[in-house]
Amino acid sequence: MTMETFYLICFIAGFLFSVLSFLSGFLHVHLPVPKGFHGAGGLAHGGHGGLQATHSVNGHAGAEHHGAQGKGMKGGHFSFINPMTLAAFLTWFGGVGYLTEHRHWVLVTGLGVATLAGLVGAGIVFWFVAKVLMAEDYTMDPADYEMVGVLGRICSGIRENGTGEILYEQMGKRRVCAARSEDGEALSKGEEVVVTRYERGVVYVRRWEDLARDHGILPEHETQN
Repeated sequence: MTMETFYLICFIAGFLFSVLSFLSGFLHVHLPVPKGFHGAGGLAHGGHGGLQATHSVNGHAGAEHHGAQGKGMKGGHFSFINPMTLAAFLTWFGGVGYLTEHRHWVLVTGLGVATLAGLVGAGIVFWFVAKVLMAEDYTMDPADYEMVGVLGRICSGIRENGTGEILYEQMGKRRVCAARSEDGEALSKGEEVVVTRYERGVVYVRRWEDLARDHGILPEHETQN
């Protein structure tokens, strides 16, 4: 096999894979990719650490909830070595290498220029995907939908040992959820509450003032006013 044929094969292979990758993304068709590349172009998972899950409906600080959930990340990690950059490398490497052969360059010089061109092409693709396409990506995290610690307001009164509803804000949207009092006491419409647990689609809540007082956030005399 001559170098001219080698460069041509690299160019065709890289170009075809680039086209197939584009079409698969446009038509939402999954192309088989080796296992080692599945995580390369994806978004990285959030690191584990303490999380303060504080939500608010009217601006008050919510109760702190510390867990082992990871934080969501904006613009996830994109590895330089992945199918898209490899396809770009092959395309540029093969194309430039083929041109150098026609100009009768020395083998080492032509190979070096082709390799440099391939790296430049891969770098451009990497930059475009990582900085442009993934700039607004957000990795969804279970902690984003964590109910414990959410601050809400009673929108449908809870009778003693009964069930009502709370209005709360999560991920920038107002939501409604069935609610019961943690202590079994009645809670009136409009009272601010904090979710203490979540079971089978129902949240159990306590008054914000009571929880804040128990944790020393709100002085006891203020809850009596």
